[in-house]
Parts: sequence; C-alpha cells; structure tokens
Amino acid sequence: MGKVTATAERTIDAPVDKVRELVADYAETRPKLLTEHYRDYEVTAGGHGAGTEASWKLQATSKRVRDVAATVSEPSPGTLVETDANSSMVTTWTVASAGERSLVRIETSWDGAGGIGGFFEKTFAPGGLKKIYDGVLVKLEEIV
Repeated sequence: MGKVTATAERTIDAPVDKVRELVADYAETRPKLLTEHYRDYEVTAGGHGAGTEASWKLQATSKRVRDVAATVSEPSPGTLVETDANSSMVTTWTVASAGERSLVRIETSWDGAGGIGGFFEKTFAPGGLKKIYDGVLVKLEEIV
C-alpha cells in the first residue's frame, strides 16, 4: 500500500485575498464550484474556513463513489485542509499570490490499495481526479 496523490493548479486573474475568501466559503461558493462528479453536498457545521464540516459523494468513475465527511482546518493563511473522517483522504487547497493574480492548487492524497489493484489505482486515479479538479478550478475562475 502506497500513498496516492492527485494535483491540479490554475492561475486566476484576481487578487489573492478575494480568491482565498471564495475558496473558504463552503456554504455559498463551494456548491457553485462543484462539477457533476459531486452529489449530495451539504455543510453540516460552520460554513466558512476552519471548523467547517461538510459531506458529499464524489463519483470518480461510473463504478467508484466515495462518501466524504470532511472537517476543515487552516494551518496557515491561504491553506485549507479537508480531512475525510471516512478514509485516509486529505485534500489541501492552497491559494498563493502570483503577482496581482492568484495561484490555486488542489492536492489530494490517500493510502492506496495493495497489489495489482493498488498499481492501477496509483496509475490511473491521479489523472482522473486531476480532470475533476481542473473542472472545479475553471468554475472558480468563472465566479471570480
């Protein structure tokens, strides 16, 4: 069993403070960012930044659905960490200054399966998740 990691990033033509505010808004903005791969999104506590709890179903493939129950922490300004209570999955959103623009990075990692299944998971899952996150980042850019 090895660590599996998927990453996507995008430079957005907006000031870092504005983009950080939008990314941290789990109640209003986040539902607008989600692609068709997300279902049953619900904020169950908080709604903005650290302390937020939210749940959703992530439909990565036609056969692969993950029930996520995330708790959000903010270890440093511009970094939100979503820790899934149902698995080893951790997603980190980082919004950093890129001059007058913002660089947004989404990185998810989890403990992969062992054996041949783990090989295929490590080979194909990161690319699939990156495509999903690319769609989320496009929507973020449209909202900004």
